[in-house]
Amino acid sequence: MLTHLRLERPSPGVALLVLDLPELRNAMSDEMTASWVTAVDHLAADPTVRAVVVTGEGKGFCSGGNLGWLASEPDATVDDLRSRMLPFYRAWLSIRRLEVPTIAAINGAAIGAGLCLALACDLRYAARGAKLGVPFTKLGIHPGMAGTYLLPDVVGPAAARDLFLTGRIVDADEALGLGLVSRVLDPETFRDDVLATAAGIAAAAPIATRLTKGALQRGHADLESALAWEALAQPVTLATADLLEGIRAAQEKRPPVFEGR
Repeated sequence: MLTHLRLERPSPGVALLVLDLPELRNAMSDEMTASWVTAVDHLAADPTVRAVVVTGEGKGFCSGGNLGWLASEPDATVDDLRSRMLPFYRAWLSIRRLEVPTIAAINGAAIGAGLCLALACDLRYAARGAKLGVPFTKLGIHPGMAGTYLLPDVVGPAAARDLFLTGRIVDADEALGLGLVSRVLDPETFRDDVLATAAGIAAAAPIATRLTKGALQRGHADLESALAWEALAQPVTLATADLLEGIRAAQEKRPPVFEGR
């Protein structure tokens, strides 16, 4: 049973996680956090899942951590708060352990930890008009949820400094220019458009897709490290039945049907 979160299967191979607390702009409640871990564990164990989309119910994507409890413990020690924050971070960042591609469908405001959740996904698409930002210091708080690692990794150090130190909010079009999102889409058809992209990813060869995601997520120390990985991973895919299916489909001018073997 999931609370403040829905798990849907809109098409074969695609899972949709919907943050469902619209009255609080999908803030990360304790119940939502626990449900998130349950849902990610379920998806990680499901071999039929080939792509995962994360979005928000209502007008917002995610407004971040619940500010109510952040201010509710004025007498808590640093160690007490650290013991609470680390499990919270790790719970939400658990999406990074999924081997299949993940897409953040930013349908509205993605703020603070909410944007960090989007940054933890492989791809980010935004609806035109969506607002994104990391205004932690404007609230008197240091960034969390690996934001100081994830944001520079996505937009580069200079843009990350600008966004963190000014705390300014950018719209979807500026986010596209910064590389914070990959596409800006029409709000009217946004979810359907993202799900169509996810269906396309799910239709690709799953072994090749998982290995490619792994290579891109881990990164390589240098060119030789990249070559060493690819000289192993590419032969793995060359030995699959899916490769033969892909070649046959191209020759027969039809969509391939990949089975992950």
